[in-house]
Amino acid sequence: MYHCAMEPEAELIARSKKGDGKSFSSLVARYEDRIFNLAHKVCAGMPAEAEDVYQETFLTAFKKMPHFREDSNLGTWLYRIASNLCWMRFRKKRGEPVVPLLDHPHYRDEDGEPGSGPIFRDWSDGPEELSRKKALREAVEAALGDLPVDYRLVVVLRDIQGLSSEETAQVMKLSVAAVKSRLHRGRLFLRDRLDKVAVS
Repeated sequence: MYHCAMEPEAELIARSKKGDGKSFSSLVARYEDRIFNLAHKVCAGMPAEAEDVYQETFLTAFKKMPHFREDSNLGTWLYRIASNLCWMRFRKKRGEPVVPLLDHPHYRDEDGEPGSGPIFRDWSDGPEELSRKKALREAVEAALGDLPVDYRLVVVLRDIQGLSSEETAQVMKLSVAAVKSRLHRGRLFLRDRLDKVAVS
């Protein structure tokens, strides 16, 4: 009998690659909350789509597990699968908004380069705690839903899931510079939307 919850991830991965369902279930238990949150934030306002992405992520991972490179990061790999599933669903959707997200000259990021800074600095600590007031939570969800999916994925991975720019670049298969650019534009879009809600 395996004590999977306490086992090193590398051992669970090795057995999962051989088709051990119990070990893979333990890996799912370690990552399911993060993938669930990612799917529901990216598929804002579409809970059925988010649930499909969540389930398909782990089904796809189980099928592809024999090909997983053990020197890779499992979390990054799962995020990439989920992000690709989200992106493909939006690509199939008609009418995905194309919003011009222009550079804003007044903000600087932590590197001193043009940027907006996170909309909420501690989103990575848990979106539910950070959106205690129902109105604010609904405003954030609505703003995320209006953000084009390429920007939305970067904002969710960086500001909500707490990945670094480098990790987000690996997930999205982008350069770090491209991640920072999309993050900057996405944050400004959200800030503008939330400022309008605050004023109204």
